[in-house]
Amino acid sequence: MRKKRLLSFLLVLMMSFGMVLQVHATTIDEAKQKDSELQSQKSAAESEKKALADQLNTIINEMEQTKQNIATKQEEIDQKETELIQAQIDENNQYESMKKRIKYMYENGNTQFIEILFESKSIGDFLNNAEYITKISEYDRDMLIEFQKTVESVEEQQRVLEEERKNLEEMQNQLQSKQTEVQQLIESKSAEISSLEAEIGENAAKLKALQEEAERQRRLQQEAAAAASGNNSSSGSSSGGSSSGGGSSSSGGAGPSIPASGNGRLINPCPSAYISSEFGGRQSPGGIGSTNHKGRDYAAASGSPIYAAASGTVTTVGYNSVRGNYLVINHGDIATLYQHCSAIYVSSGQYVSCGQNIAAVGSTGASTGPHLHFEVHVDGTPVDPRLYL
Repeated sequence: MRKKRLLSFLLVLMMSFGMVLQVHATTIDEAKQKDSELQSQKSAAESEKKALADQLNTIINEMEQTKQNIATKQEEIDQKETELIQAQIDENNQYESMKKRIKYMYENGNTQFIEILFESKSIGDFLNNAEYITKISEYDRDMLIEFQKTVESVEEQQRVLEEERKNLEEMQNQLQSKQTEVQQLIESKSAEISSLEAEIGENAAKLKALQEEAERQRRLQQEAAAAASGNNSSSGSSSGGSSSGGGSSSSGGAGPSIPASGNGRLINPCPSAYISSEFGGRQSPGGIGSTNHKGRDYAAASGSPIYAAASGTVTTVGYNSVRGNYLVINHGDIATLYQHCSAIYVSSGQYVSCGQNIAAVGSTGASTGPHLHFEVHVDGTPVDPRLYL
């Protein structure tokens, strides 16, 4: 009686481990999905940062070119300033010379005209000399006007250059403002990337812890299964020894015992996976109520190979909202079912060999994550696959 209680406890413990493993499988998948999303966000942020950095380099190059343009413009302004100064000097010199000549002519006008008259050999010569004096006065006036025009022209050129320099300086100020704005955006992106990297690190640590815990639960489940198998065998021997029947009852209809892994009627259909849920009562994947789990779940990465547990004929290849993509193989005395496949490589009516790759792990139908739901049927009734594995 005590051994039966212990066996019951071990079976309950194994089912509990199965439920815990399934929960861990779902959580691990969620952590992997989060990691993928965070990596995508990080890549997008890095691309945006690179684009901003390229934009900043363009702005810096434009600022450098504008700076050179301002320097060139300043040199032109300086040159015009020099020209203006010289034009103003020439204007002033011409004006002073003209004033002196006018003053001299006014102060010595009569004497000068008399001297010119007496020195002239003819009236024509006198008229020519008098015209020369007039032309001197006109020359001074014309030169003064010319210098004034030169000054005005240089001043206008200088004004234009000053306006161009002012525009360049405004452009430089705008570029500096834009540079500050882009630098702030880059710093913001850098902070965002650092935050994502920290979150990725935390998620990676969480994923590692979940995987280690799932592995620990799997080992505990295997140890509990081994203990349950040993106690069940011991219980069978005791009941056979105390039976009132003969030796035939001890070797007869007590039912098949749970064979060791790999030595039974069937082989492991998904060796790359770990067992996330066993046959029998369990908490539902959604966490509400309990279900009678009709098979064994093998949690594995999507696309992992699924093998035929024994030779036989494929009788069904189909899909429904619960099983997802599934197939059934008839082995004569038993049948095996493979559900939630991402791909199926065989067709109905095809004969398959034991260990042949028949499908790939997926999460189609009513599934919380990639896994193989494996069932064994005897006369149309699901039985515990461990009886045949």
